[in-house]
Amino acid sequence: MTERPTGRPTAPPTARLTVVLTKAGRTKIRYPAAQIADDGDRISVRAPWAADGVRDFGFVRFEPGDVFVEHFWRTRWYAVKEVWTGDGVLKGWYCDVTRPALVRNGEIHVEDLDLDLWVSADGTLVLRLDEDEFAESGLATSDPEAAARAVRALDALDDQARTPAGLGALLA
Repeated sequence: MTERPTGRPTAPPTARLTVVLTKAGRTKIRYPAAQIADDGDRISVRAPWAADGVRDFGFVRFEPGDVFVEHFWRTRWYAVKEVWTGDGVLKGWYCDVTRPALVRNGEIHVEDLDLDLWVSADGTLVLRLDEDEFAESGLATSDPEAAARAVRALDALDDQARTPAGLGALLA
């Protein structure tokens, strides 16, 4: 784990938003977040760990007190979430492959397409996740174009994570 870089967004929140994550047509989770930036394409928010209790994936634990700095794009098929401990130590990046975000009426709507990527804070661990769930989702049959875009998004995130600049280059 690395210490919080000085380039991390620190501007005071400008708006309260609700992140609405859907999967297979159903709302998976809704949670409040504080907007920290919006350049017209990428909108960034800060939110505490929104689920109950601890979620231990084996390679990382999400737990009460963790802070997520989440980056959603209106034109890209993914979201990148910086995961920080409550005392400012970066755990890593959790990336969701999603349809492009829709921001309206104080909400950020994103549709989870099952594919995920985890990158440890030091960049040495890059894990592609949930490819089996994606295959079982039927998206390749029901919406082949979206399925192809999702796979390309995961490949692009994986490729970027393995460069010397890592995922930080997407967030600069």
